[in-house]
Amino acid sequence: MPAGTLVLYTDQPARRADLLRALEQIAPCTTLGAAEPPPSATCIALVADLDLLVPAPLTGLRSLIASTPDLPRVFLMRSMGTRSLSAARGLGGRLCLPAETPVGTVVEALRAQIRPPAAPPKPTAPVAGSAPGVPLVAQAADRAGAVIASLLESARASGTVDAALVNESLDPILGAIGVGGLTAWLETVRAYDDATYQHCLLVAGLAATFAIDLGFSATDRQLLVRAALVHDVGKAKIPLAILNKPGPLDPAERTVMCTHAALGHEILVKAGGFDETVLAVVRHHHEMLDGSGYPDGLKGDAIPDIVRLITVCDVYAALVERRPYRPPLPAAEAMRILHGMKGKLDGYLVRAFERSVAGT
Repeated sequence: MPAGTLVLYTDQPARRADLLRALEQIAPCTTLGAAEPPPSATCIALVADLDLLVPAPLTGLRSLIASTPDLPRVFLMRSMGTRSLSAARGLGGRLCLPAETPVGTVVEALRAQIRPPAAPPKPTAPVAGSAPGVPLVAQAADRAGAVIASLLESARASGTVDAALVNESLDPILGAIGVGGLTAWLETVRAYDDATYQHCLLVAGLAATFAIDLGFSATDRQLLVRAALVHDVGKAKIPLAILNKPGPLDPAERTVMCTHAALGHEILVKAGGFDETVLAVVRHHHEMLDGSGYPDGLKGDAIPDIVRLITVCDVYAALVERRPYRPPLPAAEAMRILHGMKGKLDGYLVRAFERSVAGT
């Protein structure tokens, strides 16, 4: 690690003691207000923890960026909306994370930027009990994959699951998406051989990306990812011969597969600890606005917004994931199919989703 100091520009220093302590694991850290001039010591990285929509002199911050344009930097955003992100980009913010991102994730993101490019960390495949050298995205995918495996095994064996277990995956997934981006998540998750694990992880990553892009609160982002992780738990009760069939299902097999939504709802109700929003997603994520979906044939306004959102993520994931009988569809082709489902999917959400996954 090069010698020098980190700089934390923040407008709430009293509340950021935890972040300061975490940053000092990398190097000594100087805390400044946005207008204060940079320290005289060599700066090796910058963290901006500011509300960029509140008028304030940013002279110190701008001065540091102008004097060292290649300085590694992380922007912690109070809002992930278009105006805030535009302001951050105008300041050279290449990596923008939600303000609620765990401090450990912020440190990992900053270390990755400071690390000399000539000696990058050797990539490691996702494995149980990930070691410190494993990339953040792989660690998060591995942890979430282990949770999904445990949920499905428990549901298959006892017909119930542990609600508290799901929460262990939420912050790692959101942090990995914030740091590594959706493309890295998709590439990592596609390495999973089990189709159900792969699909649930894809939907969770897409939901996290969508929620961050829409500017959801930390609580709502977690709610969306929680629902995405368990949306297919009912597949634990589908015969493995159907679930793992290496080709398209025939009509009779598809009828059996379509029971998974109602079965998943039953499993979570029996388990307890899941709120009504998550239960609605699990039961209704295959409902369509025109009433052609299942299991209840819900139509139009009877389908809650969060269910519509997860349905968009679910359909897209099914198109871009690797299947034994076909390669993943390109993103552009998958979006063309989503747009073609007019009347079945929420058109506004499809357009918003397209913006959130642009470039992947």
